[in-house]
Parts: sequence; structure tokens; C-alpha cells
Amino acid sequence: AQMKCARVPRPRGRWLVSTRVATRGLSVATGLNLNLPAKYGHFINGKFVEPASGQYFDNISPIDGKPFIQAARGSKADVDAAVSAAHDAYRSIWSKTSVTARSNALLKIADIIEQNLEKLATIECVDNGKAIRETMAADLPLVIDHFRYFAGCIRAEEGTASELDANTVSINIQEPLGVVGAIIPWNFPLTMAAWKLGPALAAGNCVVLKPAEQTPTSIMALMELIKDELPAGVLNVVTGYGSEAGEALARSKGIAKLGFTGSTVTGTRILQAAAESMIPTTLELGGKSPNIFFKSVCDSDDAFLDKAVEGAVMFALNQGEVCTCQSRLLVQEDIYERFMERVVKRTEAIKTGDPLDPATMMGAQVSQAQHDRITNYIDLGVKEGATVLTGGSANDVVDGGFYIKPTILSGRNEMRVFQEEIFGPVTGVVTFKTEEEAIAIANDTIYGLGAGVWTRDMHQAYTVPRAIQAGRVWVNCYHAYSAHAPFGGYKQSGFGRETHKMALNHYRQNKNMYISMDKNKLGFF
Repeated sequence: AQMKCARVPRPRGRWLVSTRVATRGLSVATGLNLNLPAKYGHFINGKFVEPASGQYFDNISPIDGKPFIQAARGSKADVDAAVSAAHDAYRSIWSKTSVTARSNALLKIADIIEQNLEKLATIECVDNGKAIRETMAADLPLVIDHFRYFAGCIRAEEGTASELDANTVSINIQEPLGVVGAIIPWNFPLTMAAWKLGPALAAGNCVVLKPAEQTPTSIMALMELIKDELPAGVLNVVTGYGSEAGEALARSKGIAKLGFTGSTVTGTRILQAAAESMIPTTLELGGKSPNIFFKSVCDSDDAFLDKAVEGAVMFALNQGEVCTCQSRLLVQEDIYERFMERVVKRTEAIKTGDPLDPATMMGAQVSQAQHDRITNYIDLGVKEGATVLTGGSANDVVDGGFYIKPTILSGRNEMRVFQEEIFGPVTGVVTFKTEEEAIAIANDTIYGLGAGVWTRDMHQAYTVPRAIQAGRVWVNCYHAYSAHAPFGGYKQSGFGRETHKMALNHYRQNKNMYISMDKNKLGFF
């Protein structure tokens, strides 16, 4: 599965009504037949439980700025309870569960998600604010694919054995770490959960997962659906604020590994906490991804040029709330005006509005705080001397919601809006003369998560990506996230890899058995 928004399937209407009448005081979820409770507790030891403090907080839908459900406010006591349940499950059941049984459990989870795809996609839309066309066509299919991928990986794996001499053998066996802590962001709640849970569970670990406080609901709706598919305690979810539940999980002495996706600033604190416990971590952090367009893309007015224009406009996917958002467009001088004319026109054709409308192409930002952060950066760019080519302001398309017009700024790479992660539908465009200059601009950043290269020159299509300091370089495409391709960053974008079978080894440790079959002593003593 790849994240693509072409040929988007239209929701069938069981869970979604495409035309909604705004009613004063009612939640945006009213009338969607989602069957959500008034509040979710934590999911610990196979059941939903009250938070230790008894406290809950409102989950605000970005669509209209109103609460639609409450989530448990987690504390250290809740995290400790979840870690304890995970340890009990690991020692008593999961560490003894066969590869076949683990694989079948993941396949069953994937089947349940597929059977409930439209419901989960709608909840994800209400929870996060992204367009329903994306949750239906990208997010949920990716979730399903990742569980199935890792279920298949572990069935095909084998260890290694080496003969060191006639009487000595070395055997390598991959063993699970134990209890894993996972902290995920708000931009792709279910997808990021799958990226962590797929390899962690497949490898034989138990998990305590902490979702972002902005989007705690969709993962709990998933737990409700799959609660009987794993032994109690194997998978636990504690909701709450990062400074409380997240901090407690990161500093827990009961976890053997920590996986985190989020900002570089928070990732630094996560790494410090992990260092105190001397546990391994994987960090998938921020980005300021360059998307480079060489002059050859305009050699013909054909389908490839049309694809390249769409590739430039993909900065607006998921409202720009993507760690690999191509927030820097690098366009060769020779084609700048004619290429950018098409890009601006395509950007202005993006339909914004109610994310629950299948025709909407770009939804709401996740929160008021994120909305304000983005508009402040747009204002900063103008003050720095950037020119607004399109957009440049808030977008009041739904009363009370958090909307921004997709924005393109023309400026210089040294501007803050070109160097700092905005995490919104804002990209900056600069020009370059030569291939060497393009590479220099692309690498002039503290980040190294993603990049894009567009060219008809196949020599260029190979040599330029090799020169770019980024963990994922798309060539003549962008925003594709197959489970079979490894994903992760260079520089301050983190380390470790997610997706692909190599992710399994981030959740395991190698046991080497050094076996001598020689009956004779060495003779030293």
C-alpha cells in the first residue's frame, strides 16, 4: 500500500453522512453513528479502566473546535499499572507464544480493521481533522498493510548458524526485548501506532503505547474492536498529556526499549530519559524536506509534467502536518515561471472545507495551538521578506474549526521559514542554477528525513539522491509509504528505521550461542 490520494473511494454512508447540518451545541460526531462512549478510560490488561486520578480531559475536534468525547488523564500510577500488566503478560504468555500464533494474531487484527475501515476512518477524521478522503484512501489501508506485512515477515525468518571449526558452532537467535514503550504523534494516529505495534508485537514484545493528547480517541476505538485478539496485558494504551503520562513512560524503569515519533525538541528529552535507563531507542523526528525540480521536467507538456506539478503541491497532503512535508521547493531557474504558474494554479484548486465531505481535499489543522503556530510563521516569513504566491492566511471555511489556506512563499533558504519546521500547509520556493547548487541548498538544514528529486535524466535520478543527506529520497514521486521500504532520518531527524523488516531488529536483541562439541580441554589450566 502506498499513500496516494488518486482515485479516492467514496465512503458508502454507513458511518458517514456527507451533508451535515451544523447544530449549535452539538458535537461534530453527532449523527455519524460512530457508537462512541461519552469517555474512554485507559486500556490496561485487556480492559478499559478508570484513570488513577479519576480525571478526564476534553478531546476537541479540529473540524469545529468543540469537544466530542473525553479521554483519561494519565499519570505515573496509570503508566506503572500498564507496565506491570505488560510484564506479567510477557513472562506468562507472550514470550512463550509461537511465531505462528503471533503472526495469526496480527493478521486477525488487520482483518478486523479492514472490516471496520469506514468507521475507523471517520473517527480518525473527527479526531484529527484530516480529510475523510485521506483516511479512507491512505491512512487506514496503510495500517492494515503494515500489520499484514510484519505478520508475513516473521513467518519467513530464520536464524543463522556458522561452523567456526570442526567442533565449534555459532548460532544466532533473535529474542524480544520484553516490554516496549511507544509514544506516537497526532498527525497520523492510527498509522503511527501501526508502525510501532506491527514490528514490536511481531518480534514478541508487549507494549505500552501513549498517543498524543490531541488525538486520543481513534486508537481507543481500535482497542475496543481488537481487545479479544491478544492476551490481556500484551497491548496497553495510556492516554494523557505528554508532560505527565508521556514523561512517566519515558522514565519508567520497567521498559526495555522506547520508540518515539515527534518533534526534535521532544525527541532530545526522550533520548535523555532513555539514557538514564540505558535502554535502546528509535527516534523519528522533524524535517524540512527539499523537493527538487530540474529543468527536464518541462521538456514536454505531458503526463509526467502533470505528475511533477502534483508532486510539488503534495506539501498540502494531510494539511502539511507530515514530518516529510516538502516544505522547501527547489526549482531550476530555467523553468521557474512556467512551472510555478502551474503549481500555484493547482494549489489554488485545492478544495478546502468540512473534512467529512468526501469532496474536501484538505481539512483542518489539529488544534488551535497548531493553527496559531502556522499563521505566526506565515507572518514571520512576510516580515523576513518572503513573497506570498498564494494563500497566506487563515481559512474560515467551517465555523469554529482550525483551517489554513495552502500557502506558497517565495524567498531565500536562509530565512527561518525555510529552516524551521512549520508543520502546516506552507512551503517555500527558491531557485537554483546548477545541480551542485541544488544539492548544496537541499543539504543546508539541520534535518535529514525526506527529500524529492524530479527529473527525466536517469543519471541525475541516481546521483543526486545519493548526494542528498536524507534517509528517504523519493525520485519522481513523493509521499509513498510502502511497508516494504525502510523509513527514517539522518542528522537531527533521528535514527533507527521504521517499516520494512529491518525495523524488527530494533525490537529484538541477538542471542549468540557459542557451542563447543570438543570433548578435550583447552589445556590452559
